Amino acid sequence: MTATATATEHGYDRYEALSGLMALMSGDEKHGPAATSTLDALWVLYDRVLRVDPERADDPGRDRFLLSKGHGPMAYYAVLAAKGFVPVDWLPEFGSYDSPLGHHPDRVLVPGAEIGSGSLGHGLPIAVGTALGLRAQGLHDPHVWVLVGDAELDEGSNHEAIAYAGPAGLDRLHTVVIDNSSASWALPGGIAARFEAAGWSAATLDGRDHEALYAAFTAPHPGRPRVVVAQVEPKGD
Repeated sequence: MTATATATEHGYDRYEALSGLMALMSGDEKHGPAATSTLDALWVLYDRVLRVDPERADDPGRDRFLLSKGHGPMAYYAVLAAKGFVPVDWLPEFGSYDSPLGHHPDRVLVPGAEIGSGSLGHGLPIAVGTALGLRAQGLHDPHVWVLVGDAELDEGSNHEAIAYAGPAGLDRLHTVVIDNSSASWALPGGIAARFEAAGWSAATLDGRDHEALYAAFTAPHPGRPRVVVAQVEPKGD
């Protein structure tokens, strides 16, 4: 039986099942608040927006999703399990010595993962490079999505990526910022203003509102990269 069939057969392919899937993962250093802060944005992306599935995980024409906010990946693993990328029975072994589901996703071990995460601040620069690489190959249909945390925007690598992507007109690039008020150096005017000053299209919204997320994710932004700032409850993680 395939992972996709298992998830569907047991009713895991629904948003309501995600809390149960996350509950299967236990152990130390879970970074629970970091995980739960991303849950709704991840679900809307994988359920309604991203053009990728287990059967075409290596298709050159697929959308790319990069998880930069990789600490506390339980929500990501739960969504991947619900969508059939990984077997549900992997979840209880999360974080164990021989589990493919580590405390940061590993692209070599986790089906569907595009990058391995580690130190914060790398995902957005990699996403810029991915968008440039696709453009250079003449692949203009795939969209590149990266999910970052508000605190990692303090990293200089992100500042450079933001400053470059706007003038480069990377309109296939989308950044989702999970804003749980954990940044140390927030700029006046908010996160969105920082991106807009660099030529990005931007929206700020309730990160728990699925319809608002979907509308923001699918809004047209010709000639400009897009950032969606998803505000969630402050957790300090």
